[in-house]
Amino acid sequence: MTDTNSTRPAEGEAREPRPGRLHRLMRFIPLIAPVLLWAVPCWVLLHAGQHWPLPVTLAGTALFFLGLVGMPLAMVRGHGRRQQDRAAIIGDTLLGAGWVLFTWSVLLGVLLRIALAVTGVGEGQDRARIVTWAVLGVSAVLLTWGYAEARRVPRVRRLEVRLPRLGAGLDGLRVALVTDTHYGPLDRARWSARVCETVNTLEADLVCHTGDIADGTAERRRAQAVPLGTVRATHARVYVTGNHEYYSEAQGWVDLMAELGWEPLRNRHLLLERGGDTLVVAGVDDVTAEASGLAGHSAHLAGALSGADPDLPVLLLAHQPAFVDRAAAAGIDLQLSGHTHGGQIWPFHHLVRLDQPALAGLSRHGTRTLLYTSRGTGFWGPPFRVFAPSEITLLVLRGPGTATAP
Repeated sequence: MTDTNSTRPAEGEAREPRPGRLHRLMRFIPLIAPVLLWAVPCWVLLHAGQHWPLPVTLAGTALFFLGLVGMPLAMVRGHGRRQQDRAAIIGDTLLGAGWVLFTWSVLLGVLLRIALAVTGVGEGQDRARIVTWAVLGVSAVLLTWGYAEARRVPRVRRLEVRLPRLGAGLDGLRVALVTDTHYGPLDRARWSARVCETVNTLEADLVCHTGDIADGTAERRRAQAVPLGTVRATHARVYVTGNHEYYSEAQGWVDLMAELGWEPLRNRHLLLERGGDTLVVAGVDDVTAEASGLAGHSAHLAGALSGADPDLPVLLLAHQPAFVDRAAAAGIDLQLSGHTHGGQIWPFHHLVRLDQPALAGLSRHGTRTLLYTSRGTGFWGPPFRVFAPSEITLLVLRGPGTATAP
């Protein structure tokens, strides 16, 4: 592996991207989301014709009111200035539970009522109570399953990726991808160690981490991140920053990853050489770096490729799939990204699609560029994954003359 000189962005060249539709929508979500999340299930489950005994109605309404008030307060104490991990766990859990209850209250509250009416099952009160028990049952199952999915070591997703410009000497190169580990309020040091053990079983030539290591500073989450130092690769371990690093003193994470033996690709590239052929492995800071105020931090693709032979194939690490527009314009062969979590809790993926060009998996952009978007290795915030399983990815790169596995 050959290291190239680190380059800095040319002054004025890096351009802050225009806010996406999701970012504009997010400005209003803090005002209306808590009310909708708790008021809608409260009405559907308690006040839509069930005629529960008064103590049940009052107790249930009080619980929903506590959720409405307690969730924002816990989120502020947990993720605001105080950074109280216990409050963050409570707030995040309430957020996930509220989202699931809201989703299935809307879906079953409408569809099941219609189905019961069409089939002539029960009267108004009976139908309303059937809906209540169905929503509570489905939500309980999904939250239990989703918690187990979030806390388990991800399964390995394997796929072969054909790159027409890849030289024969690089055919079969094994690239392992972990991303969005999001070490946070829940101590996952043992989980982190098991993830690294799984990565080591893949015998990868190159291991990549495409950002969002943690929620919190490197000093605070160090114990959970230290197992990353045990990851093995034949040629190199490379890392780029994600947006969450820029909420938590990004330079500290860059320094810690370097200390653990990873190569932070901050707008620069390395050359991976094997069998007489060369692959350019480049990386850029996350696009949020451009507004972070940190000196030297910005997403600068031209700097990352500076000095690289334009005839060589390029593997680019960029945290957000949205960066693929720049990558395609530059003729990048393959971009690896994370950020989306595959939506994490269905049906949140519909909102993610408003902001990102890909949700998960392999997609083509332009005439040459392929993008692989990982669903992420960990989870952010709510400790649930519903219909969006986490993953550790093994990509086997293939040249133009090699048959891919069936």
